[in-house]
Amino acid sequence: MAAGYAQTALTNSYEFTQGGGYVLPEYPFAEPPEIRSGQVSHHPIVIVGGGLAGLTMACALARYGIAAVLLDEDNTVGVKGASSRGICYTQKSLEIFQRLGVYERIAAKGIQWSVGRTFAGKDEVYSFDLRQQSAYNLSSQPPFINIQQFYIEGFLVDRIRELGHVQLRWCNRVIAFEQNNESATLTVTTPAGDYQMRADHVVDATGSHSPFRAWAGATVTAKKGDDRWCIADVRFTRHPPVERHTWVEAPFNENRAVWQHLMGDDVWRIDYQMPPEADPQDVSREEVVRERLARQFGADCEIEIVWVGPYAYRSECIDRMRHGRVFFMGDSAKVVSPFGARGGNTGVADADNLAWKLAAVMKGRAAPALLDSYNEERHEAALQNVSVTNRTARFLRPADGVERLFRDAALGLARQHVFARQLVNTGRMAIANPYTRSSACHATGGKSVQNVGFLWEDGAMGTVNDLLQWADGRLLLLLFGDATAQALQRLQMLSETAPLRCVQVLGAEDRAAALEHVRDPQGHLQGACHVFGHAWALVRPDSYVAATGESVDAALVQALAQAMGVMGESE
Repeated sequence: MAAGYAQTALTNSYEFTQGGGYVLPEYPFAEPPEIRSGQVSHHPIVIVGGGLAGLTMACALARYGIAAVLLDEDNTVGVKGASSRGICYTQKSLEIFQRLGVYERIAAKGIQWSVGRTFAGKDEVYSFDLRQQSAYNLSSQPPFINIQQFYIEGFLVDRIRELGHVQLRWCNRVIAFEQNNESATLTVTTPAGDYQMRADHVVDATGSHSPFRAWAGATVTAKKGDDRWCIADVRFTRHPPVERHTWVEAPFNENRAVWQHLMGDDVWRIDYQMPPEADPQDVSREEVVRERLARQFGADCEIEIVWVGPYAYRSECIDRMRHGRVFFMGDSAKVVSPFGARGGNTGVADADNLAWKLAAVMKGRAAPALLDSYNEERHEAALQNVSVTNRTARFLRPADGVERLFRDAALGLARQHVFARQLVNTGRMAIANPYTRSSACHATGGKSVQNVGFLWEDGAMGTVNDLLQWADGRLLLLLFGDATAQALQRLQMLSETAPLRCVQVLGAEDRAAALEHVRDPQGHLQGACHVFGHAWALVRPDSYVAATGESVDAALVQALAQAMGVMGESE
């Protein structure tokens, strides 16, 4: 091993204290060719960080056929000593994973759930079933799947290897960075020695302690909370319901909050809120944890501790998610409290957003200005998620005074009145954030399109993701209803000159006028695109609407140009 190379630390903001832990895959280190050649290599895209966001980014680029290099300082997935981490993955993330080719593996290993119940003491004060809500029930993917984060990361590694195009370099740690008008230069240390590489674009997915923030001159607005938690991953002989259970005031936890989720491998995640002055090592001792679990599940319940560790969170958001040639994503860009599953899922959405734009620019289909919309869209989402999770944190640990009065009043009312149950805030579940400030979206666009079903002409079932796969990184124009010969001719001309695929969407009995057509007898596809009647929807590769309209005219041409970064909405 090269002198001066330091092994990866065991934890990253988490502390492993008890339990048998998880067995993680280890990937072999290979000496980078730059060390032997002594040359500085050049790559279009370098991704730094092999966590959830970085691997999603790498997999998405590989699916688009774009060459990239991913550098990770470790030789495994997850975090050594704290492998469980994120567990709850939203429908939007699952739809993205389906496009990437890993959803079936996730669904086979993970646990689907849709029912959530919230208690204050022994009283149920709020409940929901996401499958009964129109925002969730039409997608081909379920509302949520619970699975340990390292499993998804491992599936992504396997998929990247299957797809090719992306080099995965393990035990490669970036120790210096600089950029100019020509390129970015990264200095990398490895067990075999150090080397340098240049890149046109750098994606920072190194997490909440990102060194790129300082290297790129980024500033961060941060707020550190004093909330303390103890996380226990356990197996039981007595199984709780397969539901999301939360307690605002748990009588078995000194009237503090508790979360309860089932994950893969028949392992339950139990999060216990601790006193703010709690000693992390003390609350995580095995005998203390077992006593806490016995109070909740009974002294006769047999318990196997898989992993236990204390956890504290902070809230922060970077000023901009693009600084020159560096794009910040995942926890490098923002850190949120874990309430509502808005952490890892937003990193997945960051990657999905940036990947198609970089691919479009690399293939000459879009103007470089399109890349600026990454910050416009995902920074808006980051700010929204920080705000939403901060409100939940204040509800769960209110300050004395107005916040505590509101919390106590909300719980009191919720015990007696159904209308007040919406005031109980144990985490507003993550959604696909809308984009209202994007130069790449018309005012009529900016909303996510669910992976709903439709019928191919032969009666077989298809989904939105099938159409996006067929479009292969191009924009997708869905034309609903009848079409004139003149409109079809215009669309054919557009398809021949622009990165666009067009499909006519018909009702059950409508007569097809276009060769490429599908049927939407129940109107699910039209509803998912947020249009009604005779209309068109321009859908991006990340399954967001770029624009909608009624006539195939100059407005469509302008929307197409705008979505490819050629012109802003104001032009």
